[in-house]
Amino acid sequence: ISYFYIFGAIILIFTAIFFEPNADELGLVERFGIDYLPERLFRILLAVFTFIMIYGYMRLKRWGFWMMILYSIGFGFISYILTPSFNQQPFIGNVIWSGIMLIYSFSIRKSFQ
Repeated sequence: ISYFYIFGAIILIFTAIFFEPNADELGLVERFGIDYLPERLFRILLAVFTFIMIYGYMRLKRWGFWMMILYSIGFGFISYILTPSFNQQPFIGNVIWSGIMLIYSFSIRKSFQ
């Protein structure tokens, strides 16, 4: 699971550096409701947050557990609740993955120090 998130963070950094944001599509900043941040900066900040979260999660730290819980709830909420408000189909795959992460994390919560 952690390696999947590391891969996602690397992709975020890669897309922030090498791809120009498309003006026709909603970016992450619009979905998060923080239009005042540049898209590239937000992708890099999100990737850094993900690396920090995964470090704590892989080391079985309590703060890593809670960051993962908040991250999963946040992305599940944004993917299912906020995306339809932009007249787009909800990202059901993100919601399912967030749910799996919540269930898995709570099932192993006693492992975290």
